[in-house]
Amino acid sequence: MFKMLSQWYYRRFSDPHAVSLVVIILAGFITIYFFGSLIAPLLVAIVLAYLLEWPVTKLVKFGLPRSVAVVCVLLVFISLVLISMIGIIPTIWQQIGNLINDVPSMYVELLGYIHSIPERYPEFATITNVETIFGDVKNQVMGMGETIVKGSLASLVSLATVGIYLILVPLLIFFLLKDKEQMLSALGGVLPQNRNLAYKVWVEMNQQISNYIRGKVLEILIVGLASYVTFYLLDLRYSALLALAVGLSVLIPYIGAAAVTIPVAIVGLFQWGLSPQFYYLLVAYGIIQALDGNVLVPVLFSEAVNLHPVAIIVAVLVFGGLWGFWGIFFAIPLATLVKAVISAFTYTKEPDIDSVAE
Repeated sequence: MFKMLSQWYYRRFSDPHAVSLVVIILAGFITIYFFGSLIAPLLVAIVLAYLLEWPVTKLVKFGLPRSVAVVCVLLVFISLVLISMIGIIPTIWQQIGNLINDVPSMYVELLGYIHSIPERYPEFATITNVETIFGDVKNQVMGMGETIVKGSLASLVSLATVGIYLILVPLLIFFLLKDKEQMLSALGGVLPQNRNLAYKVWVEMNQQISNYIRGKVLEILIVGLASYVTFYLLDLRYSALLALAVGLSVLIPYIGAAAVTIPVAIVGLFQWGLSPQFYYLLVAYGIIQALDGNVLVPVLFSEAVNLHPVAIIVAVLVFGGLWGFWGIFFAIPLATLVKAVISAFTYTKEPDIDSVAE
């Protein structure tokens, strides 16, 4: 057993380039795991810098100095964000208020339906079972109320954090775009010298991450807009709020789409009951999800399609558990990174084990 392990070690880690790759990955893992909350503004800025690098590069090709191109792109981006916030946030906030006001009536209607279950289905439900369900629902509602109160108290801290982000993130984006080459050169001076294998993996992953971020933003916008138009035409309540939830749900592959289906179905059920409008909603929503999974995702994420769905779900669970939101957001690139590292080790030229051992 020991001989087999030693042979595997010499075969995989006798190459200094492979050792450097492992060291770099471990250093990145430890940094994000222990200091992720401290460098969160930097992570946000890096994601947005990847998103804005493409228009900056296009402007530079047209002859603009990089500094001027960065300023122009950043000003346009900030303007679009502010316009979107001014147009969307008031509507979302109003619909959140309407939903909170409608929760008591929904709760009363739900209780009435639960109490009527023994009369409708006496062979399946008894008074005791209904009372048990009623108690569980009541506890859940009370727990949701406590969560809302705690969230409202914590919102003051969140507002302060948002204020800091609004100042730091644009500055970080500017310098990340403007001084990109200098920063990469300085980082190269810190990394190990034997890093050819790490450089190979980096070149592959850098392009994939850039395409992934742009594709994910496009997917959120397309799915969110299509959902809003559909919900608006069907006259569904809280259409903007639900469309926002559907758009953001694409951040979590497979799991997000299944989770956001529940609030959409609940709102439709309370608004229309088991009527044709409710079934129209489910059919329309199913078509959106089918087009997203079978048309939009393969077009935007051709590399990700090569990953098995089980691998993607496992990546979401593992990296989401390790790094929270960022682990979920980068689950697919991280899964691709794992695949690229395994491929790099697999195709690394294997040394003579006997000569290395001697």
